[in-house]
Amino acid sequence: MEVVIVESPAKAKTINKYLGKDYKVLASFGHVRDLPAKDGSVLPDQDFEMSWSVDSQSAKRLSDITKAVKDADGLILATDPDREGEAISWHVLEVLRQKRALKDKPVKRVVFNAITKKAILDAMAEPREVDAPLVEAYLARRALDYLVGFTLSPVLWRKLPGARSAGRVQSVALRLVCDRESEIERFIREDYWQLAAQLKTPRGDEFEARLTELDGKKLQKLSIKSQEQADEIEALLKSASYKVLSVEAKPTRRNPAPPFTTSTLQQAASSRLSFSASRTMQVAQRLYEGVDIGGETTGLITYMRTDGVQMAPEALDQARKAVANTFGERYLPEKPRYYSVKAKNAQEAHEAIRPTDFSRTPDQVRKYLDADQARLYEIIWKRAIASQMEAAQIERTTVEIMADDGSRKAGLRAVGSVIRFEGFLAAYSIDKEDGDDDENSNRLPEINRDEDLERREIKVSKHTTEPPPRYSEASLIKKMEELGIGRPSTYAATLKTLEDRDYVTIDKRRLVPQAKGRIVIGFLENFFRRYVEYDFTADLEEQLDKISDGQLDWKQVLRDFWKDFSGSVEDIKELRVTEVLNVLNEELAPLVFPEREDGSNPRICPKCGTGNLSLKLGRYGAFVGCSNYPECGFTRQLGMEGEGGDGAGVDGDKVLGNDPETGEEITLRTGRFGPYVQRGEGKEAKRSSLPRGWQAAAMDLEKALSLLSLPREVGLHPETGKPISAGIGRYGPFLLHDGAYANLESVEDVFTVGLNRAVTVIAEKQAKGGGRGRAKAAALKELGDHPDGGAITVRDGRYGPYVNHGKVNATLPKGKDPQEVTLEEALELIAAKSGKSAKAKKKPAAKKSATKKTAAKPKATKKAKTE
Repeated sequence: MEVVIVESPAKAKTINKYLGKDYKVLASFGHVRDLPAKDGSVLPDQDFEMSWSVDSQSAKRLSDITKAVKDADGLILATDPDREGEAISWHVLEVLRQKRALKDKPVKRVVFNAITKKAILDAMAEPREVDAPLVEAYLARRALDYLVGFTLSPVLWRKLPGARSAGRVQSVALRLVCDRESEIERFIREDYWQLAAQLKTPRGDEFEARLTELDGKKLQKLSIKSQEQADEIEALLKSASYKVLSVEAKPTRRNPAPPFTTSTLQQAASSRLSFSASRTMQVAQRLYEGVDIGGETTGLITYMRTDGVQMAPEALDQARKAVANTFGERYLPEKPRYYSVKAKNAQEAHEAIRPTDFSRTPDQVRKYLDADQARLYEIIWKRAIASQMEAAQIERTTVEIMADDGSRKAGLRAVGSVIRFEGFLAAYSIDKEDGDDDENSNRLPEINRDEDLERREIKVSKHTTEPPPRYSEASLIKKMEELGIGRPSTYAATLKTLEDRDYVTIDKRRLVPQAKGRIVIGFLENFFRRYVEYDFTADLEEQLDKISDGQLDWKQVLRDFWKDFSGSVEDIKELRVTEVLNVLNEELAPLVFPEREDGSNPRICPKCGTGNLSLKLGRYGAFVGCSNYPECGFTRQLGMEGEGGDGAGVDGDKVLGNDPETGEEITLRTGRFGPYVQRGEGKEAKRSSLPRGWQAAAMDLEKALSLLSLPREVGLHPETGKPISAGIGRYGPFLLHDGAYANLESVEDVFTVGLNRAVTVIAEKQAKGGGRGRAKAAALKELGDHPDGGAITVRDGRYGPYVNHGKVNATLPKGKDPQEVTLEEALELIAAKSGKSAKAKKKPAAKKSATKKTAAKPKATKKAKTE
């Protein structure tokens, strides 16, 4: 018997069925070891020696694996086919070697791109060794992320109280979001006018042509800057005669896009399905690991973490047969289409995301899938099959027209297109993703050269230039990929980290940087600029790719990075907080000192009239305060004045209107924990804090009433008959049914989620083992015994994760990963909760000596989240 190691228990069960009784398949449940979240896990002075720790749950699984391997004939490592999967295999192998469980038993590494019987058996027939360069690339990345996080984060804590953390990729992604916000703030709007003529052909067909030229000069977008100019040109067009100068019809071919990669799937799922990046990956994971179809569990798509765009030869044959059967021979090109991969490292350019069997159409498998799975599978199937279809044949027509009133002449243009043969568009249209101009999709009537046209109407429209839009998750992922920042497989986790840190919020699917995030980036850009530069981060990613390709020594990459980085940290340590604040006052002036409607100086205190406003730092982060403190107690949260400086929450409350049912006044106020809305007055008045992503400046009566109406009853559960309600709690938007909670994706979902979707979300939560009522939550992690006796565990409760000892429950700090809590941290939390002194503080000497370490070691007094 041979032992096979995979990552997830779902895969283990399916693969064991494929392999039979001669194999025992065990799951590692992801990574089995990690760097402890404390100082000294990576030691630059000792050539970057890394100390790995194993939590209690992983220890149990490793013990089971060790026991099985000792009784087995060999070991087969079958973790995922990417860098992380290779690292997990290496970790398992290292632990088994340390425990001397292997002896002379053969060890094989196999990889498969799909959870199907054929893919598994083919992989087992072609084993290899663990790829050392891939493991070294993982080690280098992990060390870099640790060193950046555990070196920069303590600097942030000292210089910017309230700041949570910095990270190698996280901070650069945040800079992109903040830079876009700065562009929007600096943008100066300009008015401009456009003119178009509604014209009629001799055959009675009407169409529209836009003004493009005046008196022989080409007009640009902003050429007509005033109403007077527009009126003058309108008069010309109304008195002019119209004649067709030319008609040019150009046939063009539009080729299909390649099948999905990780990032293009996330982008398409965002634009088409309104899925977040993390939701996309969760659904794709379930499709990859397999669903029960006719009594057999099988994977429906290939591995979803990939930057490759090609498909395997057998998949190409399948796709071409499906094209012929589904759409007809005319839609099938003479030869298969091949796509080139842009990934710098071909070693990691795996097969694109595609169906494992093209004969399983979306309609056939829909009954086996939940709604999200069915929708995501459909676009994966359609995009993959479209990639092997004929090009679309489109005829683009451009008509040039002259308007002549005898004294002046103007040129107009009409543009349209006609699809002569839809080709791949019959399966998958990408217009919604690539932003095609609707003008070019208009179909024009028959128009002939030199014929006269009749004027029907002149349209004059005023427009205003718009600033660039904020990033959506999809557009940010696309930008990061273009710049070569991070890895596509980590984008979802990076965005989730930014949101969890309160550095960004998501409002109407757009990423809005919060004051905390902008201050962090302002600090890093001014004092650690090199390490948040796009080119520097992209170059580091390229070096990591070269390590995985065996071209660079991973230790040398770390040495080169650490030499400059540690020096930069030392230079900044003596910087005074007042110097930092002075720099940030100027760097973030539009945020700190927004313009006021009355035109008064935004840097002068509106309360005392003599003090100067400036950034201040408090326990909960930065705020704006007056220089005359304590005589003047004026304070304001960053961004509270908003556009136009309405002053809500500064010197009083902003009245939004009256409740149409009760007649009570609805006001916008600010308190210790930020802005909120209130109905009525007194202790009984109903209040509701503004949820994450909602801006005080954008609040109106309708939004306030919707908040104050929560919780909202969605309907009665069809099985239990009990009500389902939606609301916003301490940990975000939720559904509540029969005492059990289930998270919603966004705040908007609270107001729009319907009964069918709510039932599905609750069912999925229950399938994952979601708690019910006030029953004691299952232990996520066992930490060890308390000095007074009794086990200490980490649990996930109704209001989030907490540590438990007996009857004492201590909530984890916001943002703390429950899987990374240490025994020492738990003892301190429990002691604080129970009012007793922690008995686990065993290492005062070690803490003292830690202050004497050289600058070459990262220092941290508390945990810093890293990438």
